[in-house]
Amino acid sequence: MTAEPYTLTRPVDQTSAVVYASPHSGRHYPWSFLRTSVLDELAIRSSEDAFMDLLIEHGVACGSPVLCATMPRAYLDLNRAVDEMDPAIIRDIRQTTHNPRIASGLGVIPRVVSNGRAIYRGKLSLDEANHRIAAYWRPYHDTLQGLLDRTRAQFGEVILVDWHSMPHEAVEAVGHANRMRPDVVIGDRFGASADNEIVDRIETILLEAGLRVTRNTPFAGAYITQQYGRPSRNQHALQIEVDRSLYMNEDKVRPSGNFAAFQELMNRILAEISNLGRKSLPMAAE
Repeated sequence: MTAEPYTLTRPVDQTSAVVYASPHSGRHYPWSFLRTSVLDELAIRSSEDAFMDLLIEHGVACGSPVLCATMPRAYLDLNRAVDEMDPAIIRDIRQTTHNPRIASGLGVIPRVVSNGRAIYRGKLSLDEANHRIAAYWRPYHDTLQGLLDRTRAQFGEVILVDWHSMPHEAVEAVGHANRMRPDVVIGDRFGASADNEIVDRIETILLEAGLRVTRNTPFAGAYITQQYGRPSRNQHALQIEVDRSLYMNEDKVRPSGNFAAFQELMNRILAEISNLGRKSLPMAAE
């Protein structure tokens, strides 16, 4: 049975200009996909933002819509452009310019999961790649753009908060470089995708929640923040990466004993971030 391309949960009455999304928490792994992979069912989930959809679902109760992917990142990466196709995994594709994401195996159809482990035994057809894009990538992004357009029309601005998770080893490397090891990394493409005041206020909310926060290192944002971050048009986009070890067992891809407590912390964070979007409500009534 074919999965829907996303889940969209809307509040009965949208009262905030904040939109939440999770493009990498999808966990529908079709058998037709798994049988083409050299990885077992646990290893193939290592690039998944597991349980992030559960951690942000409270956003709906805070007056914000929540959009989550259903297909996993190993199958299709919604945080890549459709033309970021990898000739090393897709037949009949010719790479004309150097793209570091494609070179590392992380194009729109990923070649590898974490630690550079190959996903497939051989190459995929271009028809298969185009099918995944048509069936899942385009519906997700069409829906996301529609959410942003409607929210901006209602409130005069829109703030997209794109939630991700990062392996603990990724932030361990940051800590070893004589820097603070962050619990959370905010990516705003070094100020290009969101107004600095908005990012400052979200950073303060995270800090006051007791989390260590850095900006843009090691993750500054990719396609989604680049595509949808238009501060000059009152359309802001930022990426928030959360250390997976705060709430899950990464080796087993299971919630840890701290999951419930961290979810409650996230509920408070979501309520405060959504509250930032209420300042636009009087504008919509004018």
